[in-house]
Amino acid sequence: MKIGYIGLGKMGQNMVLNLLEHKIDVVAWNRSQEPLDVVRRYGAETVNDLSSLVRALSLPRVIWIMLPQGRLIDDFIDKLIPLVSSGDVIIDGGNSFYKDSVMRFKRLKDNGIHFMDVGTSGGPDGARRGACLMIGGNESDYQFLVPLWQAVAAKGGYKYLGKSGAGHFAKMIHNGIEYGMMEAIAEGADLLYRSEFQYNLGELFSLYDHQSVISSRLVGWAEKALAHDQNLSDISSVISHTGEGDWTVNVAKEMNASIPVISASLQVRIGSANEPDNFRNRVVSALRGQFGRHEVNK
Repeated sequence: MKIGYIGLGKMGQNMVLNLLEHKIDVVAWNRSQEPLDVVRRYGAETVNDLSSLVRALSLPRVIWIMLPQGRLIDDFIDKLIPLVSSGDVIIDGGNSFYKDSVMRFKRLKDNGIHFMDVGTSGGPDGARRGACLMIGGNESDYQFLVPLWQAVAAKGGYKYLGKSGAGHFAKMIHNGIEYGMMEAIAEGADLLYRSEFQYNLGELFSLYDHQSVISSRLVGWAEKALAHDQNLSDISSVISHTGEGDWTVNVAKEMNASIPVISASLQVRIGSANEPDNFRNRVVSALRGQFGRHEVNK
């Protein structure tokens, strides 16, 4: 199988390297040159424009877009429509809002082009070693692309979830759950930090991560951050957030559903800009740095 790949950020570059190791040929385009040089050294074919990318692929073409959500995705779809053919498949593997994905599916269908929304979880390390894929779109396209999902995903880490929008809706809810889980870990760490018992927090979170009820990847990442510096001295207590939490809260309001934990964790992130020295918030920032390689230093 040979696919086109657009966007070589932290996730995209690692995913291309993963694909190449799994014998998926890749034709890559990126706005900046350095990531292209990296993937070319590992065997990817690289191009300087989208026309060259499309020409390098056989019918039916498969093109994976891994770019920030929003208008940028539509801009690239606009550029691809006159270049691709009926029956080609465009995949959005980023964190797009599910309603945008539904509209893109309908728009591309009118042009005879297939579209799949693939929520991708696991951070850059998951992209490199095996991600979790939440897949929406036509089931026939899903079946056609099973070799691709198998190459990208961790073992057992991909599933067809339903019609267009299902993949990105599932990823949106995943991110809302993540907000609540990270906040709970941070609040517990803060109470331990303030207690009279002078815990070694790295060691305690290591203990938590050995067959306790809360053992998890997030607890393991907390252990790693706290073992490095249990005061998290160089970590900012201003927690960045990219919009997915807002989407979850707003969709819950549309559904008349109560989500107090996720809503409160979002408000903590929004309010963190006004709390310049808050250990609880530093823990959340540290977790974001561990799994997503987000910039979290002061």
